[in-house]
Amino acid sequence: MSTSAHSSAEPSAPVAVQARTGGTVTDRLVEANGHYASEFADPGMDAKPVLRVAVVACMDARLDLHKALGLSLGDCHTIRNAGGVVTDDVIRSLTISQRALGTRSVILIHHTNCGMESITEEFRQELEGEVGQRPVWAVEAYTDADQDVRQSMQRVRTSPFLLHNDDVRGFVFDVTTGLLREILPVS
Repeated sequence: MSTSAHSSAEPSAPVAVQARTGGTVTDRLVEANGHYASEFADPGMDAKPVLRVAVVACMDARLDLHKALGLSLGDCHTIRNAGGVVTDDVIRSLTISQRALGTRSVILIHHTNCGMESITEEFRQELEGEVGQRPVWAVEAYTDADQDVRQSMQRVRTSPFLLHNDDVRGFVFDVTTGLLREILPVS
């Protein structure tokens, strides 16, 4: 199964993209799962991450977090959303990760060339005009990834729900080099 992005020469695919062998992309993924499950062996681990770390990152398909960070199955909790920003739902997941499942460290990862840098909060108003209802969530768009990482670190460090806020570090992943660049918090 290929995970590469379409080249610019390829036409954009319809919503229900047809897999090479017929059916939808979802059909193809379910079929791939069948192959995976046929060779699957229970790893015999529980839900507590071995490294006691939670990684919050953007959902961008160019980020292979396990490879980029040298992680194996069971090493960490991974929480992903558009932009990798710390929202109320991320705080919810981190709180459960820490209080119920023993994580102590938090790594925040934004990246270069993020789609969140090209949209604005007006996106919500456009949605409201289209569907007749304004979303209750904020878009959390930003123009400066470094500053947004700092803001996200501050949100984690000041949340009253989190037990462990002393090992919170933020990074920007360069999508062209694969390198992380650490962002220092506001002093």
